[in-house]
Amino acid sequence: MERIICLAIGYVFGMFQTSYIIGKAHHMDIRQYGSGNAGTTNALRTLGKKAGAMTLVGDMLKCVIAILVVDAVFKNHYQDILPLLGMYTAAGCVLGHNFPFYLGFRGGKGIAASAGMLLALDWKVFLICVLLFIGIVAITRYVSLGSIVTYVGALICFIGFGTAGNYGMDLFHTIEMDVIMGLLTVLAIYRHRANISRLLNGTENKLGAGKTASR
Repeated sequence: MERIICLAIGYVFGMFQTSYIIGKAHHMDIRQYGSGNAGTTNALRTLGKKAGAMTLVGDMLKCVIAILVVDAVFKNHYQDILPLLGMYTAAGCVLGHNFPFYLGFRGGKGIAASAGMLLALDWKVFLICVLLFIGIVAITRYVSLGSIVTYVGALICFIGFGTAGNYGMDLFHTIEMDVIMGLLTVLAIYRHRANISRLLNGTENKLGAGKTASR
């Protein structure tokens, strides 16, 4: 039951669509512009650096806050599996971000929200992934490629650190946490399927290349 509650809490926070709200402040539905995605990269390309930064921070914070709420609610009774419950909360937040029911289940791709997950659950993984993402994007200028590779890198980090006992849980719950992270990784890759196709075709938009109408 506690897992379902965490998913629900995460979903509620995840439905806070930062870029959509910023877009509405500019009298537009951001999902009708650029890539059609309610996320950081499309906000950056469509509305500029300020909107992109606000979207990144807002989408990260909603996942951080959701996990902090769960920690406060369950710390007295489930202290030994709080990292796992945090992962379920993050999963709910990503689902709420990607599939908000009040927007016809058309949201973002969950990358910024996932960055918030890393920050809240393990700052070491967060720092590793930030460096990995910056490195890939700096070399290739493909945000989508950086997002995909970094997500896989985060999964590897969680598996490695979990195996080393960094999260203080028994093997069963550690594996359960890795499975949830694995499913989130699969979802992230699936949400980038159009980007992957364009990467393979050499038509993916590079960072700094200007606004795009591709979807």
